[in-house]
Amino acid sequence: MSTTPRGRQFFLRDAGRLPAFAVWRVAAAATLALFAALAGATAALAQSDPAQAYPAKSVRIVVPFSAGGAPDVIGRVIAQGLSELTGQSFVVENRPGADGMVGAQAVAQATPDGYTLLVTSSSFAINPSFHKSLPFNVLTDFEPVSNIAAIEAYILGVNPGLSARTVAELVALTRDSAAKISFGSPGVGNSIHLVTELFKTLTKTQMVHVPYRGAGQALTGLIAGDVQVMFLTPPSSLAYVEGGQVRGLAYTGAQRFARLPNLPTMAEAGVPGMEDMSSWTGMFAPAKTPPGVLARLHQHVAKVITTPATRERLIQIGVIPVGNGPAEFKPFVAAQVSKIAAIVKAAGIEPQ
Repeated sequence: MSTTPRGRQFFLRDAGRLPAFAVWRVAAAATLALFAALAGATAALAQSDPAQAYPAKSVRIVVPFSAGGAPDVIGRVIAQGLSELTGQSFVVENRPGADGMVGAQAVAQATPDGYTLLVTSSSFAINPSFHKSLPFNVLTDFEPVSNIAAIEAYILGVNPGLSARTVAELVALTRDSAAKISFGSPGVGNSIHLVTELFKTLTKTQMVHVPYRGAGQALTGLIAGDVQVMFLTPPSSLAYVEGGQVRGLAYTGAQRFARLPNLPTMAEAGVPGMEDMSSWTGMFAPAKTPPGVLARLHQHVAKVITTPATRERLIQIGVIPVGNGPAEFKPFVAAQVSKIAAIVKAAGIEPQ
């Protein structure tokens, strides 16, 4: 006696007498029903626990600077890794303006669901000291996700047409009022602006500040000779220093930069006191983003950063992969805001 269930027996007996297109329609209907059930289950999961389903759609990463700067380069490396890891698109959107404040404000006002993120530089912690008022509160309108990468130090670069070949020669030139030396930065209050102001304070020199709309434009201005001096982040400038379009004079780190071993540190060049100046690139979400989503997002970011391919890419562009979580990153940002306020006050810089 056959053990085949009656319904299955009927299907097997009668399927052979059905036209081929009818069999196909039965199979297609069953497949569609299965996909509908899976979609319904995914939607139910997303509603009941958004963190478990995250990301369930495309994610926008706002970089509040123009293309070519360190935050943009690092942001695109991480976006690519997150896209590959999760199967969802992480799309970088450059929204430059007001030294990162335009893009940051857009994220602060976005729906706090984890689908609009900010990847920005340490100027995020500098802006409160350089501006009398901001359209957002750095410490309360954002949820720190991760310090993606740190930039140990800056390269002091000059246009090759400038006669200075050492830091001492540059200092001598800046003290000559006839030389009219100018320096570029991605904007007022940017970390590059701050490190240059510290250099001016320590060397008792004067240079005219020429702010640009982004690091890429400022670097272009340096190469073209529109400005003569600029402190540079390795990710955006290393190729130009190695290629001779920019002359490197010194490095602000405590040790020499491995990629440019012949470049002296600022202390070796006669200007100690700049070793603590470093930059970082971090990821933030709008305030009130659910803790579970933040935790899930950080898990993804940390996994991407620990992959050999991503780590190698970050190291090659001159940054140190970090990838810590909100518990470490949040107090770090608060401490940076306080530290920078002290530096700005010591330098006698008035908020604008």
